[in-house]
Formats: sequence, structure tokens, C-alpha cells
Amino acid sequence: MKDKRIIVLMGGPSKEADVSRRTAAAIAEALQSKGYKATTLECNPSTVVQDLQALGCNVVFNAIHGKYGEDGALQGALEMAGIPYTGSGVMAHAVGMNKKMSKHVFLGAQIPTANSKSYDSQLQSVDAILKDIHANFKVPFVVKAASQGSSIGVAIIKDETTVDAEVKQVLDIDHVIVVEEFVDGREFTVSVLDGKALPVIEIRPHSGEYDYASKYTTGATEYLVPAPITEEQANAMQRIGESVYQQMQCAGVIRVDIMMNSADNMFVLEYNTVPGMTATSLVPKAAKAVGIEFPELCEQILQSAGLHKF
Repeated sequence: MKDKRIIVLMGGPSKEADVSRRTAAAIAEALQSKGYKATTLECNPSTVVQDLQALGCNVVFNAIHGKYGEDGALQGALEMAGIPYTGSGVMAHAVGMNKKMSKHVFLGAQIPTANSKSYDSQLQSVDAILKDIHANFKVPFVVKAASQGSSIGVAIIKDETTVDAEVKQVLDIDHVIVVEEFVDGREFTVSVLDGKALPVIEIRPHSGEYDYASKYTTGATEYLVPAPITEEQANAMQRIGESVYQQMQCAGVIRVDIMMNSADNMFVLEYNTVPGMTATSLVPKAAKAVGIEFPELCEQILQSAGLHKF
């Protein structure tokens, strides 16, 4: 790979573009420190393939969060152009980005997840959606935009009087929403690299909610690695993470977010196919706990490029 031209793709049209740029800058610097010919490129969706070809790109290191980079669109375009890329293929991205579809796959694969229902305001009226939510869910419960990341479009509804307003706010972000039972407990994440789970991290946001600000504000959240849980619990979470990786046919690195309630039952919230790689990100923290420094981590992820057969 050292003689290849590596382009770290970043930005794009999603609300996570700024985070993507920070991720890409860190990755490019890390790869350069290992002697790779790596540069960043802002993704212009309408010309991205031509832009890559003009730069003589041999491999794409995908650092785009959210729309296009994490929903399978970029992967499909690169496959059609014959350009190798890091990470998972089209299917794993498309399912992971869509919380409605990932819920269905979790259930089919017997991966533990909270009870939920999905709604589509293009197929039913908002009034009908609200009526069904009132009939089937009691506060507290969670409403999620189906196709957003970084906790964008997520509302934890705790007050019955605010249900209608908060559901409508999320529907303004995405016409497909997932409503699920609130799991009251501790939050964990399992990074899975090349099919093997790294140490479990416990996430303790000072605000009490792991929202966008808690994720990307330095010092806003405490990360405990390895998580202060029993070996049996850690092993169970790692098995769940590896199962998600296998069932979704992932490659490179993913991150699986898990809640554990007071009875020690575990529930998968979602999996992320392009996890953040910034100073506050979780995958580098987990890798470091087993002696994998950031440049080596980026190098290992780079080796996943070319696994997809065109």
C-alpha cells in the first residue's frame, strides 16, 4: 500500500460533515506518519468519482459520516468505478444507517434489542402516528429519525404532555421514525476490528444523556475502558458485537452501542459502520487499551480496502 495514492474522503452533505473533516484530518496525518501517500478530499457527490480519478486515486479511506458515506451510496459508486475502499460494503452500510431496517435484522438474527415500532409520515398521517404511539408506548420512550447518526434526530420523551411536539420535531428531520422502549441503565460500546471485539467501553455523559454535544465536546463525557463490569458481562457484550459484525457482513471496523438495564439484560441500540476517529472518539480509545496506537489502527483499517470483489 505504501506506493498507492490514498485519498481520505470527508465532508459531504450530512449534518455530521464537520465531524467527518476532523476524522479525516486525523486519519490522513496518522497514515502519513507511517509513510503512506495519503491526502484528504472534500466529497462533492455529483463529481466524486471523477475527482478521485483526476487525482490518480488507488484507494479510498472512507471518513464520511452520515448521508452517502454511511448509507451505501458511496460504496456503490466506488464499486462501479472499480476503486477499492475501506470498511464495509453496500449492504452493511445501508442497513446500519437505517434504524428501521437494522431493527428488523437484529430481530431476525436473534440479536437482543429493545421493543419498537416504526412509522412513515409519507404512508400515514401524523395524527394517525401520534394516536398509535399514545396507544402503544408509555413515557419514558425514545423517538429516533431512521436515517441519521451522531444522535441527531433522537428524542428521549419523559413527559406525556410533550409527546406530540417532540415526535413532530423528529418527523421534520426524517419522515421515517423508530419509536422504542426506553432502556434505563448503563450505556456501553463495543468496537469490532476485523471481526474481533476490542475491550468494552462504558459511556458516562455528565449531562445524563449521550447526545451530540456529549459526543463531540471534550470533557463532556467520561469513558471507562475497560468497562467496570464482570468478565462474564464483558464477554457477553463482545460476543454480541462480533455477532452484529458477522450477521451484517461487515469489514474493517464498526462500533456497536449497547444498553444494559438494572437486571443486566443487554440491548443493542445500533451499529456504526463509519465510527468517529477524532480526539474524543471511542474506537481509538478501545484500540489503545490493547496496545494499538492510532497510526497502527488506521493502517489496519486501510488493509480492509480491496476486500470487496467487484
